[in-house]
Amino acid sequence: MTATLRRLLGGLFGSTFGGAVLVTLVLAGWALWSGGVLDGPIARQVRASSVYVAPGVDLDRPAAERIIGNRRLVVLLMAPGDDLRAACKQTERAASGTLVLVVSRAGQEWDTYGCSRFPQRDNRDFGRAVVMETTISRGIDAFVDQPLEALKVVTLNYDLLVRAGTVPDGARTISPSLPRYLLAGAAAGGVVAGAAGLWLIGRRAGRLAHARQARRAGYADGRAALTAATAALAQQIVDLDQRFGGRLGTKAQPAYLRLASDYTRLLDEVTAVRADDESAVRRLHEQVDALSRQASRLADGPGVPSKAL
Repeated sequence: MTATLRRLLGGLFGSTFGGAVLVTLVLAGWALWSGGVLDGPIARQVRASSVYVAPGVDLDRPAAERIIGNRRLVVLLMAPGDDLRAACKQTERAASGTLVLVVSRAGQEWDTYGCSRFPQRDNRDFGRAVVMETTISRGIDAFVDQPLEALKVVTLNYDLLVRAGTVPDGARTISPSLPRYLLAGAAAGGVVAGAAGLWLIGRRAGRLAHARQARRAGYADGRAALTAATAALAQQIVDLDQRFGGRLGTKAQPAYLRLASDYTRLLDEVTAVRADDESAVRRLHEQVDALSRQASRLADGPGVPSKAL
């Protein structure tokens, strides 16, 4: 069986087709490896971004990215208690050529860990890396409750390191590798091949979405009209309460109390009704109108006797 398998593999990869398949597999493996298929969540994020925010940590990441700009600087904001050194280690390939700062909140100060991803060819480069890693986080403890302000301090420290010649000057560039270009070309070919079908499907989906949107707009209008009518009825009851609510012995007071009770019961139904339940919305609207007419009749009735005032 081993000899048979060897002959099959030799016949496959010895042919032109087999050679093309082998080259394709190698290229696919290269593309996956260079694209970070084995990367963790931190490395995947910092390949194309200068900021990583751990789950559960509150930070406006787009604003933080704007603060850093195109500097050769990567900041990881981790959750309290995370292993900062392990987080920094994940950026070894993904953030090559940058200065990485890992921070997490530790009570009333920041816990920090810096790691330089610039090439280190000799002891001088090693010394520069130590200076970078110890200087980049200086002064940020004053802004433990303001992470964006702390990030501004970090960028200021970075600029000072650049002016001192410790950090190489220049912007960070993120360039797709050759396999990514090839995969992008293959994807573009697939998109072109399926464009006609997608266009037809899109037209059909658009018509369905338009019809669904029209129905939702109708539901929203009906619910809005019901809400407005309920609010108007509430104002009528408030006005009647000023007239009859505290006046004992008036003939209209029992009718007003019944009206207020009916409104309270109806309000619960209005609050719970779904906007797409057209029949229920219409029924409730009719009940609101009926109560509004009752309130109008009470308001137009005889006033409170002067001796009661």
